[in-house]
Amino acid sequence: MTAAATLSRLESADAVELARAGAVEDAVLDLGSAGERAVGEHLEAVAEEGGGVTHFFAARQGGYRGWRWSVTLACADEESAVTVSEVVLLPGADALVAPPWVPWQERIRPGDLGVGDLLPTTPDDDRLVPAYVASDDPAVEEVAREVGLGRVTVLSRSGREDAARRWERGPRGPGSDMARAAPGACGTCGFFLPLAGSLRGAFGACGNEFAPADGAVVAVAYGCGAHSSVVVEASSPVAVAELVYDDGVDLETR
Repeated sequence: MTAAATLSRLESADAVELARAGAVEDAVLDLGSAGERAVGEHLEAVAEEGGGVTHFFAARQGGYRGWRWSVTLACADEESAVTVSEVVLLPGADALVAPPWVPWQERIRPGDLGVGDLLPTTPDDDRLVPAYVASDDPAVEEVAREVGLGRVTVLSRSGREDAARRWERGPRGPGSDMARAAPGACGTCGFFLPLAGSLRGAFGACGNEFAPADGAVVAVAYGCGAHSSVVVEASSPVAVAELVYDDGVDLETR
C-alpha cells in the first residue's frame, strides 16, 4: 500500500467515525454520560510525520469554549487496521485558557504582604550583598551575629539604585502633583530627616505629624504645604465690603 493510499484510509469517513468514537470514549471516562454529548462536529484532519493523521472535533462540554478533541489515528502496515493512537483535549486558537504560570516570587507586588505573611529572599537576590562581617568561616559569621557586630547582608549598589529610582518616580518624588504645588522643597524643611549612607543627599524621612508624608521616605526635591518656612499673612476671615459714598443724596433735606 502506498503512502497516499494509507493517508486516504486515515482520512476517510470511516476513519472520522473511528476517531469520534475514540474521543467519545475518552470523554465518557472523564465526564460520565455527559461525555457522549461533549464531542462536537469534525473540524479538520492534519497529516502527521510518520504517517499518522490527527482528527480534530469541537469540544461541547461547558467551560471549554474554543477547545478541541484531538484524536490521532495510525496504520502500521497495509494489512493492519486503522487504530486510535492518542486522544487528548487541546486548546484552539481562541480557547479560554489560564494565563501562563508565574512563580510566586515573581507574582508578588508592593502592598501584597499582609499581617503574618513571610517573604524570604532568595540566595541569589542581586539587591543584597554580604555585609562587612561576612567571611568564609561559618563559625565567625555565627559569632558576629550573636554579639551584634553587624548585619549578614546589606543593599548592593544595584539595590540602592533600584530603590532610588522607585522613590524618585513615586508619589513622594519631585514629579508628583503635591511637590509641584508646594511652597518649598523637603531638602530645606526643618522637619526633613536625611537618610544615612549614600542616599543621604537625595532622600530622607518626613518628621512632621501634620504632613501627608509623615514617617515616609521623601525625595529632597519633594515638598508639601506643611513646609517649616511657610508663612501665611493674617487677615480677617470675614469679607468687608468697600465703603461706598452716595453723592446723589442731599442730607439737609432728609
